[in-house]
Amino acid sequence: MSGAPPSIGEAAEGDRVRGLRPMQYARCLGGIVRREALRWIHQRSRFVSALVRPLVWLAIFAAGFRFVLGVSIIPPYETYIPYEVYIAPGLVAMILLFQGMQSSLSMVYDREMGSMRLLMVSPLPRWFLLTAKLIAGVIVSIVQAYIFLAIAWFWEIEPPLWGYLSVLPALALAGLMLGALGLVLSSFIRQLENFAGVMNFVIFPMFFASSALYPLWHVKEASLTLYWICEANPFSHATELIRFALYGQVDWLSAGVVTAFLLMFMVLAVYGYDPGRGLIARRGGPE
Repeated sequence: MSGAPPSIGEAAEGDRVRGLRPMQYARCLGGIVRREALRWIHQRSRFVSALVRPLVWLAIFAAGFRFVLGVSIIPPYETYIPYEVYIAPGLVAMILLFQGMQSSLSMVYDREMGSMRLLMVSPLPRWFLLTAKLIAGVIVSIVQAYIFLAIAWFWEIEPPLWGYLSVLPALALAGLMLGALGLVLSSFIRQLENFAGVMNFVIFPMFFASSALYPLWHVKEASLTLYWICEANPFSHATELIRFALYGQVDWLSAGVVTAFLLMFMVLAVYGYDPGRGLIARRGGPE
């Protein structure tokens, strides 16, 4: 009999999805979303830190730079705006980014504690399990983003009323992309204590090298190289997607870039969590 025997993942993948019904997929998705929601509710420190972090930037950083960094009339704004109005979409994107990293941190924790091993050997396909985990994290991050926008109203950050509805698809798309990035990172990390360093290595360069805190035309005047780095940064496009959506507009370039990165990150995440071919297999299986 020629050819190498199939790996554990390859042998099981063909049989694990047979006979499954849509209701079973829905039940699994509902269970994962419920588990993530309960974890968010019971871990109040996560809820508080998710709001305190952007509010500190809004209350202190924006106040200090309000008269230093002027914001000219740029789309989607039709007039001059206070600096805190400009950075609000970037702070919303920051919430999505940190929640994506926190959700990935829980993946590493679950893998170390053994529950991740049980999840990955369930009859459902691995791509669906990762997608369900991603959707659960995005739902939590969207709730946090709307709570922040409600509090930001006291700083006179008042987009049109329809903007609170039109921004929902942008929040979902940006949250999925940033959460998928977190899944990719979690597939690289073997031990829980290593995740904090990786988070800082990714989060802060993405946040500061973007349009979250300053218009890119300011950056272009200072450094053309840094400008192109900011343009290539997917976090910049996530921020601009949210910024335009808050005013009922669509930045189609940013939407396309965010969608492309989402698909790329998801492919890498599914590959990384494949026990037969991915990064976990090269490390000898999940911890």
